[in-house]
Amino acid sequence: MVAGTKRLEIRRWSPESLPLKDLLIVQNRHRLDAERMPEDPDGIALALVDVVAVRPWAASDLEASGATQWEPGWLAWELANVRGLSQPVRVPARLRIYEVTLPTAAP
Repeated sequence: MVAGTKRLEIRRWSPESLPLKDLLIVQNRHRLDAERMPEDPDGIALALVDVVAVRPWAASDLEASGATQWEPGWLAWELANVRGLSQPVRVPARLRIYEVTLPTAAP
């Protein structure tokens, strides 16, 4: 991701509108779940991206998504303009899209 090689983000849901510009990708250490763990306080912000399209995730997308196994029913968010942060920044990882304030020197 940080090197700009990852071009797909896999999710079960679709954003309300596209494109999404300057979306911060936050890596969580624990799998998030709305009921059991809606937030991981140890998330790491890695990159800013633009989401330009959303489509069904195909088995042929496995390598481009960085996933280890394919499962039907998921969506592939097509990423463009991937910009790794100069240094990873600790921020809470949460479900869906939410606002985060980064230090000014982060991107």
